[in-house]
Parts: sequence; structure tokens; C-alpha cells
Amino acid sequence: MQLTDTEKAMRDGAGGEAVAAAMDLLIRYGNALGAERLVETDNVAGAFNASTPSVRKIAENGMAEVFSRLNLDSDKTVEIPQMAARTCQLITGIDDQNWALQGADPQMIEMQRASEAFVGQRGVNLMATCTPYQVGNVPTFGEHCAWMESSAVIYCNGALGGRTNVEGKESTGAAALTGRIPYWGYHLTENRYGNRHIRVDVPVRSMLDWGLLGYFTGEMVEENIPVLEGNLSGVDLVKLKHFGAAAASSGGVEMYHIPGHTPEARSAEEAFGTSRAEESHVYDAAARKKMYDTLQSAEDRKVDFIMLGCPHNSIEQVGRIAHLLDGKRLHPDVALWVHTPRAIRTVAERSGYVARIEAAGGKVMSDTCPAISRRLPEGVRVIATDSAKQAHYLPAIAKVQGWFGSLEACIEAGLTGTWKGDF
Repeated sequence: MQLTDTEKAMRDGAGGEAVAAAMDLLIRYGNALGAERLVETDNVAGAFNASTPSVRKIAENGMAEVFSRLNLDSDKTVEIPQMAARTCQLITGIDDQNWALQGADPQMIEMQRASEAFVGQRGVNLMATCTPYQVGNVPTFGEHCAWMESSAVIYCNGALGGRTNVEGKESTGAAALTGRIPYWGYHLTENRYGNRHIRVDVPVRSMLDWGLLGYFTGEMVEENIPVLEGNLSGVDLVKLKHFGAAAASSGGVEMYHIPGHTPEARSAEEAFGTSRAEESHVYDAAARKKMYDTLQSAEDRKVDFIMLGCPHNSIEQVGRIAHLLDGKRLHPDVALWVHTPRAIRTVAERSGYVARIEAAGGKVMSDTCPAISRRLPEGVRVIATDSAKQAHYLPAIAKVQGWFGSLEACIEAGLTGTWKGDF
């Protein structure tokens, strides 16, 4: 791998042991990928906190050891300096305010707080969300980033035109300390052109529609780059958030184009660039119904738990939930958790949305979600969610039955205790 003089100096210890360990990791990582060089980045989104039982033993020796072991792949504990790149913490395992409701171990929340204090002192911005772009980290067009979290990566690449691969906690830890990441994959223009085509023949308007289209897209193209054209309307950033999370769950999509809507595709010709459509797929009424049926893993229509906010809800989504619940009361046998970034929860409180949701019997949660925390209300057997991603993962993770549908269908199930669905 070709290194600049600055990178050689970091490798050789000019920035201290932690930076040298980070450069060593990036060089090994880049060589394994076949990258010819590193690229500068000033935008890192990773996992830097300690909030899982598996980390508890390591944390007994201090947070520097946690960072050294888990974020630098170092057997030696090194002193961790200030981050060199703008860096944020993604979603965590425990809601800092509602940890008791989650049933979290008090020792774990204390460990998480100690971890946050440690990394916060070193320049990690504690956004604690899978959607950092909703609370201040919005990459500019063409900006080289180092991000974890599949739904965040596809949003960065597709919706915003930033450039990142799906990174891990080690590579993001190293990037944060060096401001470098291997120059490969989606950092290269030639790797960002479409190579699959999807023709949308059925109207796609609602959040439900965009989730189903995303799930179809992932199943059809797997890890390739789709270009979507056809009967698409109401395209906005919240719907693209929903679409991307679904596509990254059923497949491994990290990049897509919607000509006329996404930043690297003013036309289909621009979306495909020097590439071509190696396969074409049609999304029609039959495909839509098949995706809807595929996402239903439940048989029992008696619902125990409604989960809303995966990826984390926008302020507009929280407001819509508050409106649908206004003056109503959840069924006594149903719990409702609404998930949103901590910063958005503050706005929702000031806007009166949290009070209206809680008056109906629901809870507004932050920092985490059931798929990450693996914590649900006690005794839950059957869930309902408006998230294709959550419907895909949570039944297997939590061993529950799952219904997927529109926000309206989920709220109705919360009020009645019975799933009726959208079809």
C-alpha cells in the first residue's frame, strides 16, 4: 500500500501508540482489501461504547483497554488521545433514560455511562442513533466517510451522495484516530454506477409502499447497485430512510439510484455511467403482495407489543404517531415503544408529542432499539411493526411472532389488541 509521508510518520509512532496501532490496523485492512492507498476522511460514525455483558470483563481494566481491544484490535492497552476526525457514536444497547423499563442490568448502564464519558472527553459526539444524518451529521456530496450500520451506509451513499463502505468498529476506531480509511469499494467513482434495473409498475407512495419496495429490491439485487424507475411518487428523505433499511436487510444493498431524485442520478444514463444493467426486475402488484406476505411471521392476531422507529423515527414521524394516538388509550394488554434519536426526543417533548404518546400509554425511547438491545417488554409473544428491517430481524433475534404493516395498522393493533393488517 502506498503511504504518504504523514501516514508513514503516524505508522512509525509520531502521533503516539494509539495512532500507530490505528495505522497498523488500516494498513493490514487495506492490504487485505487490495486497496492501493488510504483516503482522508473527516466523518466517522462507529460504535465506541461499552454496553454489553461480553465487554464487562474487559471494562474492569478501564475504558482505554476497551477501546484498544475492540476499536483498534490491539493486544496492548494504549492511551487514547483526541479523535483526529469528526466522529459520532451510533446506536447503543441501552436507553439511558428508560433502562429500567428495558430490564437492563444497573451495572450495564453504569458501564455505558462511564464509556460515554471516556469517549466524549476524546471528541466522540454521542448521537446514539442509527440515523446520525437526522441529528447533525449530514455528509456533503462526494465526501469520504467511514460509517458502520447498514441502514446508515445505504442512506449516506444513495440518498446523500456521500461515500462509504460498511465499516466495522475496528476500522472506524482506526479512522477516528487517523482521519484515514482504505480507498476502495464505494469510495471509487467507477464502483458507484448501477448494474441492476428495477421497473416499478405498481404505485409506490406511502411509507408501507417504500418499505415493501426496499425489501423486494434487496431480495432481487442482493449486493449489487439497483437503478429504480417507474411509478414512484412522494419521494422524500424519510421514505428513502425506510426504503434503504429494508433493502439492506433483505439483501446487502449499500448503494442505489433513483433517477431524478438521488444526487448521482439526474438520469438513468448518468446512474449507469460506464456500467450496464446485467439483470432487470419488475415490481408489480404480485411482487408487492408477495413481499407483504413474506414479512409476516405471525399467526396469532393477538398483539402484545408495537415497535415503531427502525431506523429511528424523524420528528415528523413522532408527530404523526402522537396525532394518531391523541385522546385515545392503548389496549391494556399492549405495550408501545416509539424509538427516536435522543436529540429528536427533546424536540418531541417540547412539541408536546411525547406527552400525547405517553397519555395514550406509550413510551418514547432513545439511544437503542429492540433488535440491538434484544430487550422487549416482559412476556411479549407477538409484535407489530411498521419497519421491514425490524420485521425481518426481530422474530429471529427475540423468538417472537411478527406482523408488518403501515403505521396506521400498527396503531390500530395497539388500540384494539388485534392485528387486522393492510390487505
